[in-house]
Amino acid sequence: MDLFESLIAKIKGKNKKIVFPEGNDERVVGAAVRLADDGLVRPIVLGKLDEVKKTADDIGKVLPAALTVIDPEEYPAENFEEMVEAFVERRKGKNTKEQAYKMLKDVNYFGTMLVYMDLADGLVSGAVHPTGDTVRPALQIIKTKPGISRTSGAFVMTRGEERYLFADCAININPGPQELAEIAVASTKTARLFDIDPKVALLSFSTKGSAKSSEVEKVAEATKIAQKLAPNENIDGELQFDAAFVPSVGQHKAPGSKVAGQSNVFVFPELEAGNIGYKIAQRLGKFEAIGPILQGLNKPVSDLSRGANEEDVYKVAIITALQATN
Repeated sequence: MDLFESLIAKIKGKNKKIVFPEGNDERVVGAAVRLADDGLVRPIVLGKLDEVKKTADDIGKVLPAALTVIDPEEYPAENFEEMVEAFVERRKGKNTKEQAYKMLKDVNYFGTMLVYMDLADGLVSGAVHPTGDTVRPALQIIKTKPGISRTSGAFVMTRGEERYLFADCAININPGPQELAEIAVASTKTARLFDIDPKVALLSFSTKGSAKSSEVEKVAEATKIAQKLAPNENIDGELQFDAAFVPSVGQHKAPGSKVAGQSNVFVFPELEAGNIGYKIAQRLGKFEAIGPILQGLNKPVSDLSRGANEEDVYKVAIITALQATN
């Protein structure tokens, strides 16, 4: 079964509500209409109703009954007041009520509060807004799961029958050993959403001490922490990519490892390597890069690339709904 066919089968009939804050964007509206028409999610599009309708008209689509449009500026006063109170309480003194009134007019903050208050199941943004505008409200309001200090961004890399997970390729510039370990453990959960039985390699330019440096020590320490955090998972490092991926090299460089030579989840030591790595696989290896998928949040929020097309928005929304079902 095709990857997205299997994902669709998992969310069909779940009626998950997904918020799309960027209701003035043709790609977003087009994807939301398709998702509603296909019966996959119940989209909540933020924006003025007449503007959202015009956007739909411009691309030859009609807003279906299963799609809801909410204008934050016209949100009922009593409901908005309840949202303000919930926001101030959640921020625990970091924002005043006056600040909350202003911040919640921002579509990303408003949409994130809908998710936090269980009025929606997940959020997809970033087609227009930079990553920070999507991630910041999520970290301030939804926050990370217990035991996870930071969120991270993973990509599912697919090519034919091949399927791998790369992380962190989107968020953390230079994670420390604890953070790197948390990324490895969070990646096992994301992998299973995509029917990947995770064998996690923490990558380095060294395999099992073949090189000495502080960068290598960081990955080796992160491996030990990850193995303690998730003793039942197959996690190993530090491994060079060839030792992690090629059976003969893995057997030679890391004999006895349950991961070396058969890894399908790759944790990069820092963002520079992760970003370069997934783009090389995408552009030279002809893999499809699906993501970034934000890991570690209490509820799913997804950050689109500003270069995303309608199909990307459609697929990321399906993934977000899938995260909401688990």
